[in-house]
Amino acid sequence: MNGSPAAGGAEGTPPVAPTVVDVLVIGGGPAGLSSALNLGRARAGVALVDADRPRNAATLLSHGFLTRDGVPPHELRRLARTELEAYPDVVVHGRTKVVAVARADGHPDGARFVATLEGRRAPATIAARAVIVATGLRETLPAVPDIRGFYGMSLFSCAACDGWELRDRPLALIGESADLADRARLIARWTNALTVFTNGSDALGVDAEAELTASGIRVERARIAELQGERGMLSAIVLEGGSRVEIAGGFVRPEWHSALEFLAPLAPDLDDDGHLVTDRSGRSSVPGLYGAGDAAAPGAQQLIVAAGAGARVAAVVVHDALGVTQAH
Repeated sequence: MNGSPAAGGAEGTPPVAPTVVDVLVIGGGPAGLSSALNLGRARAGVALVDADRPRNAATLLSHGFLTRDGVPPHELRRLARTELEAYPDVVVHGRTKVVAVARADGHPDGARFVATLEGRRAPATIAARAVIVATGLRETLPAVPDIRGFYGMSLFSCAACDGWELRDRPLALIGESADLADRARLIARWTNALTVFTNGSDALGVDAEAELTASGIRVERARIAELQGERGMLSAIVLEGGSRVEIAGGFVRPEWHSALEFLAPLAPDLDDDGHLVTDRSGRSSVPGLYGAGDAAAPGAQQLIVAAGAGARVAAVVVHDALGVTQAH
C-alpha cells in the first residue's frame, strides 16, 4: 500500500493536486473513523470523506463504548479525529459529500475507483485502490407532533444504549414497524411499566397484543395527539380522544434508510432494505468495495459495534491488497 494522501495534510486545508489514495473511506462515524485509524497504522494512504451530518446528532450522551461511557457523540468524533492527526497518511475532508463512485479502468496509478466530491475545500475527485462505505443510515421518526423536541433527551432509539438510564420508570415505546412486539419485550428488561403506542397503525397483530398484555405491557392503538413535557423531558403522552398516559421517557422505533445512491455507477448488490450486501469480512460484490457499520448491516448498531466492524474491514483491506489470506 503506501499511496499518497490528499495534499494539504489537515482537515480544512485546501488540497493542491488531484488525489490518489490507497483507500477512500466514505463516512466519519465510528465505523469510518475506526477504519481510517487502523489503515493509517498500517501505513496506507487514506482519505476520509465525511458530510458531518451524523444520525446521532440529537443525542446528548452515548453509552456502551468502553472507556467512553457517557461521552457526547460529538466529543467521541472530535477525539477520534484528533487521534487521526498523528498519522500523516490519513487526511479528513469534512463537510464534504461523495456524489458518485465509478470504476477507474486503466488509471495510471492502479486505482480501481474514482469518486466525485462536493465540498468547498475538497478536491473535485479522489481516485482510490479500495473504497470502504461507512455512511451509516438515515432515519425517519413516526409522525408524532413535536417528537424531535424530545428525541435524544428522553426518547431514544436504542434500548441497549439508553435503557440503563431509564430503568424502573414508566416508559413508552412508539413505533409503527413489524418488529414492535420484539422491541417491547426487550425494553421490558428495564421497566415493569411499559406502554406501547402504535400511533394508529396496525403494527401489532391481535395475538401479539394479547401476548404483550399478558406479560404486563400496556398497548395503546390510538393516534398520538401530543407529547407533554419541558426542556426535552417527556412527562405524558396524550392520545386522540383526550386520554393521557403518564410517561417518564422511552423509546421510538424510526424507519431506517440507507444512503447509497452514490454507488449507482458500480451497481453493487443491495438487500431488500437497501443495505450494501457484504460477506462476513465486509467485501461487497464489487472487488475492492467494502462496507462497514450500519451501511452494511440490518438496523442501527451500537457505536462500539460499528467501530469494531470498521477495524475488522480495515484489516481485510490490507490483507487483500497484499494477497494475505491468514490474519496476522
